[in-house]
Amino acid sequence: MNNRRTDNSYLADKIALRLSLIPKKKQLNVVDAFFGMGTIWKNIQCKYDGEIKITRIDIEQRDNEFVFVGDNVKFLASLPLQKYDVIDLDAYGVPYAQLKIIFDKGYKGLVFITFIQSIMGRLPNEFLNDLGYTDIMVHKCPTLFGKHGKQKMLAWLALHDIDRVIMRSHSRKTYLGFTIL
Repeated sequence: MNNRRTDNSYLADKIALRLSLIPKKKQLNVVDAFFGMGTIWKNIQCKYDGEIKITRIDIEQRDNEFVFVGDNVKFLASLPLQKYDVIDLDAYGVPYAQLKIIFDKGYKGLVFITFIQSIMGRLPNEFLNDLGYTDIMVHKCPTLFGKHGKQKMLAWLALHDIDRVIMRSHSRKTYLGFTIL
């Protein structure tokens, strides 16, 4: 079994999900916290009638495009998120820390996330704590609390008054889009 990371697997689904939810505007402001090579939003721009302005964040510089290089958690904490129509968190794993910042800052708008859980994938302890699981419980049997991660993510979003989520799933990869009101 190949467990290596694959950038933009199921790219067509990621693009279709975003196109189905983004508002039609003259100018769309997006923060892409896991920019990489920008493949998703470059493809969307080709199909979108308006202009898309992207604040690009990634852990490394991969090409000549202007990118805020570094920890996206720190950037998200310092950005004026309300100026954005869309926040995109196309992560490997669970973008819990990034989502927590978005909710804590009171962001209102459209959010896309990629939620990937490996076979024995641990969910972040803080995420599980928010759902009512104690550190002692998780420590005793961590693999037990890693099961049904997608359902746990939906329950966590419900705790933040998100009751309408559009999803596309492939095995352990789930792409979600929702609006924070």
